[in-house]
Amino acid sequence: MDSNYKINRMTANQVQIAIDWAAREGWNPGIHDADLYYQADPNGFFIGTVDNEPVAVGNAVIYDDEFAFCGLYIVEPRYREQGYGIALTQARLEYVGARNAGIDGVLENIPIYERVGYRLAYQNFRYRGTAIKRRIDNSAIRSLGEVSFSQLEAYDRECFPASRSKFLRAWISQPDALALGFVEHGQLKGYTVRRQCVDGHKIGPLFADNFEIALALLQAVQSPVAGTPIIIDIPEINAEALALVQSQPMEQVFATGRMYLKGHPKLADHKVFGISTYELG
Repeated sequence: MDSNYKINRMTANQVQIAIDWAAREGWNPGIHDADLYYQADPNGFFIGTVDNEPVAVGNAVIYDDEFAFCGLYIVEPRYREQGYGIALTQARLEYVGARNAGIDGVLENIPIYERVGYRLAYQNFRYRGTAIKRRIDNSAIRSLGEVSFSQLEAYDRECFPASRSKFLRAWISQPDALALGFVEHGQLKGYTVRRQCVDGHKIGPLFADNFEIALALLQAVQSPVAGTPIIIDIPEINAEALALVQSQPMEQVFATGRMYLKGHPKLADHKVFGISTYELG
């Protein structure tokens, strides 16, 4: 490893470097992900450079005193297997401190992540299909802008290990996206966000009380972009999430290992039909 290797925090503008690399790797990021991800933790994005040339990137987003999530980890191809990546990972883990942290690791790299302390909890499966136009006449489905943010935040907290208010506000109001909630008798019973990506659209998160609500949201959110690719990442530990994607004209195209430093947080896993992102949890 070059002695001139330096690891620093990314500026807001530098996060786009990581997103561009992710696109090059075939990860198909959202077209506004750089700005949105930075909202989660402006101090949580790291870049390694040699003579000011970027060679490694990654995030360690701290949500609260107990939980963080690491992702967006890429080393420039010609600098791989030389120690640059592990040095960046060590810097990120130092930032995480004593917190529990999660990652979505490429399956073949799980042994590498185990060596730095992560343990496999389950797999997330990526499913891809083509959006279908359907007539949506369910009065319970409405724009998330009509739902009180406090109610949305409380529902999100059931399905995610920490409060993420700033990120959540940005995520549901991003350009080129659609955010929908399912509300009955004044109570939020599910929500989802569809965002535009380099190729097609990703749906995430998709949180819902049950299969029927998840299906209604999945159909509603894809209808306006009928004919374009849609992608959703589901956790294998929710059997109904698997049944949901298998009920659609979709196929599995990828998988990751969800890993944690201190074990799988206790959540309403039966409500998680689609995770938010591989990069932020």
